[in-house]
Amino acid sequence: MPIEYSAFAGTQGSLRPLVWIAGPCVIESEEHVHRMARGIRDVLGDFVFKASFDKANRTSGEAYRGPGLRDGLRILAGVKAAGFSILTDIHEPGQAEAAAEVADILQIPAFLCRQTDLLIAAGRTGRMVNIKKGQFVAPHDIHRAADKVASTGNRQVILTERGSSFGYNNLVVDMRGLKIMRDAGWPVVFDATHSVQLPGGAGAVSGGQPEFIEPLARAAVAAGVEGVFVEVHDRPEQALSDGPNALRLSLLADFRRRLEAIHGLVQSLDSVHVSPA
Repeated sequence: MPIEYSAFAGTQGSLRPLVWIAGPCVIESEEHVHRMARGIRDVLGDFVFKASFDKANRTSGEAYRGPGLRDGLRILAGVKAAGFSILTDIHEPGQAEAAAEVADILQIPAFLCRQTDLLIAAGRTGRMVNIKKGQFVAPHDIHRAADKVASTGNRQVILTERGSSFGYNNLVVDMRGLKIMRDAGWPVVFDATHSVQLPGGAGAVSGGQPEFIEPLARAAVAAGVEGVFVEVHDRPEQALSDGPNALRLSLLADFRRRLEAIHGLVQSLDSVHVSPA
């Protein structure tokens, strides 16, 4: 079944599963995305499959970007037909309607999170819109991007934390921001893999510190996020994009088990009502 917005934004205080968004950074081949989708489903069960048809913000103009809009959406449509919910990025307003015919969730990349025309176009499709908080945007300001989408009448907005610029070629996650973003009234997802990226830190490509994926994700789940976004690859060292900060598929099962244990504890604590003294 396609994912519903209620999976992210159920009744306040209600017990609900952690939402998982996972997949390779970019479509590398039709065979690879189907293999990755099946492999991830074997571990997570229901989840949202993520892959980009175009990575328009690569460090180098010579880096692999993906198959492009037409062929990329054809490939993602095949994954959807196999029973998966789909999330993919759009970079231009003109891509919104075509992508919405396939994707359950349209994602606004972090570098484009303030682009009004892009946000409005995504909102007008009626699809869920996941806004990546830009590395340069304060957590108390990102709700303005959500408001732009909501101005179309579409209030199916998700906000995703993916780290903030911390000097050159480095990111840091301010866990206070997760509460600030949730307090604005929108469900929040934590991007555990882009948060450990070292932007442009490996010369013509970005580097990463995958050893910090789980510690940061644990903290974010403990802070009460509604979902976890994690780029997963079977061979990160051979990935065509973002391999240095991807989670290896073979590590996903233990990663999931530990995060869901934390999520279950948080949910049980949130359900406890303490009577006034």
